[in-house]
Amino acid sequence: MTLLDDFLVRAALAGLGLAIAAAPLGCFVVWRRMAYFGDATAHAALLGVALSLTFSASVFGGVLAVSLIMALTVSTLSGRGFAMDTTLGVLAHSALAFGLVAASFLSGVRIDLMAYLFGDILAVMPADLAVIWGGAAFVLALIAWRWNALLTATLNPDLAVAEGYDPKREGLVLTIALAIVVAVAIKVVGALLITAMLIIPAAAARPFARTPEAMAIAATIIAAVSVLGGLNASYTLDTPTGPTIVCVVAILFALSVIAAGAIARSKDAKG
Repeated sequence: MTLLDDFLVRAALAGLGLAIAAAPLGCFVVWRRMAYFGDATAHAALLGVALSLTFSASVFGGVLAVSLIMALTVSTLSGRGFAMDTTLGVLAHSALAFGLVAASFLSGVRIDLMAYLFGDILAVMPADLAVIWGGAAFVLALIAWRWNALLTATLNPDLAVAEGYDPKREGLVLTIALAIVVAVAIKVVGALLITAMLIIPAAAARPFARTPEAMAIAATIIAAVSVLGGLNASYTLDTPTGPTIVCVVAILFALSVIAAGAIARSKDAKG
């Protein structure tokens, strides 16, 4: 018997792998106001699952391919004068609907839609861990490599051009990273809750961070605490694990808002 024989240990490792990949990327999602972009990409994941099962292909590969196609489609449409909130709404919900319909046509294949919609972290196997941590390592390496360029292009595209960076190329880097995180997260929190793990830790860290790097680190810590706290709460209360993890991170966000407000009022009182 090895350490990875314990399903709770595997679940914790899977959740932590997602946390360290999603939280830093989520900071850019928050800074760029890309929450709906994340939703469109995540909802496409279910269509990727259905196509993978239809053609007996790797679920991870299918989700990654469809998520990447969706993300590239959104990026292309964003530069052609379309109203992005409407376009993203159409694409996000259409992709989810087509995924659900495609899954219903799978004959002779048992598919647990709840597991793909809300995650099945307790069923993670060692092979899944290798995929999750491999994807997380790639995303972290990509963000670290392009950090200055991504940050400059996010804060001031004109300055990025002046410094020799191509904002469109950096947007493509984020698109690729987002597609990988979606493919990694489908097993952990499911297609409907992936965006929550991207934006809520970053939003919770934002009031207390003085630098972008500090915000990324704080968001990662919050995401990791949420994963471990959610696993413990789910085991104790016998609740769905993926949604419970998101509930914990939502509570932490609420506490951060309350704390930030109290600190601001304290400073005003002293001033």
